[in-house]
Parts: sequence; C-alpha cells; structure tokens
Amino acid sequence: MTAFPLGVNTWVWVSPLTDGDLASLVPRVAAWGFDVIELPVERPGDWDPHKAAALLAEHGLKASVVLVMPPGRELVAATAGVVEETQDYLRHCVDVAVAVGSPVIGGPAYASVGRTWRMSSGERRAICTELRNNLEPVVDYAGERGVAIAVEPLNRYETSVLNTVEQALDALPDGCGLALDVYHMNIEEKDPAQAVRAAAGRIAHVQVCGTDRGTPGADRFDWPAFTGALREAGYAGPLVIESFTAHNQTIATAASIWRPLAPSQDSLAVDGLAFLRSL
Repeated sequence: MTAFPLGVNTWVWVSPLTDGDLASLVPRVAAWGFDVIELPVERPGDWDPHKAAALLAEHGLKASVVLVMPPGRELVAATAGVVEETQDYLRHCVDVAVAVGSPVIGGPAYASVGRTWRMSSGERRAICTELRNNLEPVVDYAGERGVAIAVEPLNRYETSVLNTVEQALDALPDGCGLALDVYHMNIEEKDPAQAVRAAAGRIAHVQVCGTDRGTPGADRFDWPAFTGALREAGYAGPLVIESFTAHNQTIATAASIWRPLAPSQDSLAVDGLAFLRSL
C-alpha cells in the first residue's frame, strides 16, 4: 500500500510568507522528513516564486500552492470589476504554481472567508450558476498550464456558499477539482469517509489537522477510515498539515486561533508528521 506524500503549510509558523521565512523554513521542513511544503499566496509579490523553486530543489521538497480569499476577493454576488480582479488573482496563483512546480492551487475560490448570507433555493441555484460561469475561464487557464484548481468547501461559520462535498460537486464546473480539509469536513459532513468516496475522481488536494485545528492524531477523528476512503477514491496526492500560529495577530484573528494548539508550532508539525506516517 503506497503511502501518501506528507506536507505542511507555512501558516503553521508565519503569515504573510516572505522570502526570508522560506529561507528559514525550507531546510527545517526538509530535515524533518516532509515531502511537500505548502505556500500561500496572500498577496502577489509577498515572496518570489523563482527563488522559492530554487530553494525547494536544493532541499528536495515539492510544493503545493494555496489561494487566499480575504474581503474583496469574490467570484459570486459581486460587481463585474471585483470578479475580474479575483479571476486575475487566481490566474496569478496558477502562474506561481507553474513556477514552483505545484500541480494544484487550492482554496475557497468562490467568496471571501467570513462572508455569509442567507439564500433561498432559487438564489442558491443562481449563485451556483454564477460560480460555474466565473470559474470556467480560470479552470481553462490552469488546465492549459497543467495545473488543477481545487475548490475547498468551508464550514458554516466561514461561508454560506459551499459547506459540503455534495454542494461543491453540484456547483463546480467540469474539470474543476475539490480540496478537502479535515477541519471543515469534521464539522459539516455526517460521514467524512463517505463524503470522500462520493468525491472520487474529483479530489485534487487534501489538507489535514486535528479536529481543534491542532496536531493530526491528537483528536477523536477516524483517521484510518478517512485515509482508507481516500485510497478507495483513487487519491494519491499529499496530505498537507494546515494549522495556524496563535502568535500572529492577523492570522490568529482570521482563523479564530485564541490559544496555542500544541506545545510549540514545531511540535505540531513534527508530531503530526509522525502520526500521519503511522497510518
């Protein structure tokens, strides 16, 4: 049985990411034995993708890229200008992925995180149509460059657009993949393993953490069932630890991290890696 490649997101330690952060983190992440380092694109220009690519090659790490949707980045229920700017940002993320060799860009590519509103069934159908129409040109752009778009459902407190795998499969255009995040699935899916099986053939990226956003395995989640379902679904990509530091005011507030989730950020990564290897 082939093991999944294992990765970690730089948000465990820093936000926003910089070239200096990468120079410090990449050697450590590689030395601990990770296969992948996940790179958020919070703002274009925060870090240099070409410098990052050289650094990753030097230390034998692969990359994954995540998109970020702060207030003002919207693909639905927004003006044409905002949608166009968001599409341009997503195309930039694709270009970054090409530069660092990431096969995917993942994240909630539909609305800004924290934006919620009530929708009737008719309004929801209209939003799904709008999302498909506005995502399709980005999916085409990415596909031409060998990059998959992986759209991530979020929990009900962070969005009212896509909360479940079922909703995402109904809303996303053909050729668009799914990003699954254990934290959100534990809240929204009645049976996370069954949701994984329902997404077979569409899963393009997977992020993992404990159910409290802390260390994977230091929780009550049914990890064997989840990873078994991923194998049944034919997923062979990485499992990337995504958590956040409580020591950065901006990211702690955005992710509602009000206390440390592990003895240290390093131990969250290293202990999580050991647990995931044990699966």
